[in-house]
This record gives sequence, C-alpha cells and structure tokens, in this order.
Amino acid sequence: MKLDAVDLALLRELQNDARQTNRDLAAKTGVSPSTSLERVRLLREHGVVTGYHAAVDLDAIGRPVQALISVRIRPPARPVIEGFREWAARLPEVIGLFVTSGAHDFLLHIAVPDVNGVYAFVIDRLTERREVADVQTTLAYEHVRPRRIDPAPGEAPARSAPPSSSRAPR
Repeated sequence: MKLDAVDLALLRELQNDARQTNRDLAAKTGVSPSTSLERVRLLREHGVVTGYHAAVDLDAIGRPVQALISVRIRPPARPVIEGFREWAARLPEVIGLFVTSGAHDFLLHIAVPDVNGVYAFVIDRLTERREVADVQTTLAYEHVRPRRIDPAPGEAPARSAPPSSSRAPR
C-alpha cells in the first residue's frame, strides 16, 4: 500500500492517541469524518495498523528492572528454534523477543521486580532448558521508546505475511 500525506497524518495522530473519536481524528488531519473512517479502515485491512494497545508503565505495575538477554540455542535446527521461540514468548517476564542472526539466536527483553528477578529468570528458567547453550545478560538502566514511528521515506515496502505466533502483537 502506498501511503500518501493523509495516511501519514492519520498514522501520526493514531499513534499519539488511538482513543480519540473519528471526528477529532478527522479534524486534526484536515479531512472529513467519512474520509478518516475509510482511510483508517484501509490502513487496517492492508496491515499497516495492526492493533490498538495501552502503553503500560512498568514501574507502576511492579516490574521496574529490565534486562536484555542474548540466548544461543544448540542444535540450531528449525524445530528447536521454533520450540524455544514459542516457549519464551509465553513467559510473563518477556516483554519483547527477537530472533536474531550472529553469535546468538534470540534476544529477550524482560521486565521483572528486581535484580533477583533477572537472576531467577536466567538460572531457573533459561539455563534449565537443555537447548540453551549460552546466555549473556545486560541490565538496562533506561528504556527510551519513541512515542511514534514514522514510515520510511518513499514508497512503503510490500508486506509479507508475518510469522505465526501464539502471542498477539504488542
């Protein structure tokens, strides 16, 4: 889907506040409510907008300590990788999971109550898995997230089907 100026404006406004009314969204983007409604519907149908989510303050829910954990899996066979991915994605501590290339196969982003929670996650959960060959942990002092993500300049790339996962997108 090629995004024009109206689509970009709608995306910016939805990322700022996805709970605003269609009438407010239309007014902020300078289009009619019917145009706004139709364009947002098309953005959803084409997979540009994948959902609406509440941003949660990790401190407020008792999970202020974050860590990034690199995991190497052996043997590096598809069933082993996919099995670990599905298992790790279901863990309550995991707030982000990346399948990576290079020295490690996964990068897990976790949020826990304290440093002991990081230790327990690594020792009690990860290293008990027989396919886990190596783990490297980095504590995060601060996690800065952009409030909004703009599309890359130029034409949007063609989308491929996302890999199947038992976890809903965040």
